Amino acid sequence: MSTTRTILICSGKGGVGKTTSTANLGIALAKQGKTTVVLDADFGLRNLDLLLGLENRIVYTAQEVLAESCRLEQALVKHKQEPNLCLLPAGNPRMLEWLTPKDMQSIVSLLEKRFDYVLIDCPAGIEDGFKNAVSATREALVITTPEVAAVRDADRVIGLLNIQGVAPVQLVLNRVRPRMMTNQEMLSVDDITDILALPLLGLVFEDEQVIVSTNRGEPLTLGDSSAPAAQAYHNIARRLQGEEIPLMDPSQARRGLRARMRKLMQTKIF
Repeated sequence: MSTTRTILICSGKGGVGKTTSTANLGIALAKQGKTTVVLDADFGLRNLDLLLGLENRIVYTAQEVLAESCRLEQALVKHKQEPNLCLLPAGNPRMLEWLTPKDMQSIVSLLEKRFDYVLIDCPAGIEDGFKNAVSATREALVITTPEVAAVRDADRVIGLLNIQGVAPVQLVLNRVRPRMMTNQEMLSVDDITDILALPLLGLVFEDEQVIVSTNRGEPLTLGDSSAPAAQAYHNIARRLQGEEIPLMDPSQARRGLRARMRKLMQTKIF
């Protein structure tokens, strides 16, 4: 029996950071010694190659692998800076016309023979792209932000995952803003976990460095970044492997920031 963990990275609403999370989590797992492949299953709007800085190295895609016009090894793109990580790019958007759940299962079956982790970057929503991707997965991470619309859409996705028998399903809460939570301008962590009834695997605080790294095609987890988001993704990767890493309390994070600011303001310059 394969010991590979095949994990669907999904969301109900687009724009919540699903692909960014896939890229950073893939790098984090690879840096922790796990052979990892990220599969771009968003055939209509592929972006995973851009976020990983690999767009210029693609020769073949999953489409050619399925058509048997190339070998899997030829389509896999190894990351130059992190050799434990590979990307299997999505095919042409026209592939949507004939891609089936069986095709996705075939691709994933090939990948499971070579890697410790298979991360599937799933299209947002609950249409055919989601149905194809979920057919080949065993467990899932649902990415959402603390917004009412995003949480509502995530709840619909969770219901479909449960119907398909995907387990475990865990939650990653992205773009958390402690001040807005404290001021009740954003749903709290407890509100969201109560609504979605999922175990919380990680919190990723709002971090401008995520945008900078995304535009550069260099995931935060790739370097030695001290950015809060980078540490959050590394912690999520460690929790996936069974380590008990305490979750950050947003209210504590806010108080910690205030304390640092007070200390800076009190520092005398001679």
